[in-house]
Amino acid sequence: MVQDLSDEMIRGILESCRVLAVVGMSRDPGKAAGRVPRYLAMRGFTVIPVNPNAETIEGRQGYSKLSEVTEDIDAVVIFRPSEEVWPVVEEAVARKRRRGDLRVVWMQEGIRDEAAARLAEGEGLMVVQDRCMAKEYRRLYETA
Repeated sequence: MVQDLSDEMIRGILESCRVLAVVGMSRDPGKAAGRVPRYLAMRGFTVIPVNPNAETIEGRQGYSKLSEVTEDIDAVVIFRPSEEVWPVVEEAVARKRRRGDLRVVWMQEGIRDEAAARLAEGEGLMVVQDRCMAKEYRRLYETA
């Protein structure tokens, strides 16, 4: 069963996972997939765009797919429809096996795949589903 994460666990992720590969990051600053990574970058996260249709986004070098990212990453943040999550998680699992740098798979708000989450957890990755990383950051660190 995919675990439900407490606020303490979410805080731990946000504090320790500072380099994010954002799969499905958008060039459109009006879309959530553009707004959220920009917000996180302004809070000190390193954001690495993963989008096959963009060589650069917000001045950052992009990659076509997760397996091409050369930098060490802490978390994969997914902005793809739920039905497209499985192959992204397969790539994440392969990366963890190969490089050992990845610790978290974060599926943004409205995105869930229980089978993919079980696969990731089975490989020792923490999984967050159906939660916006920016909203969680704001809720835990910027509200009084």
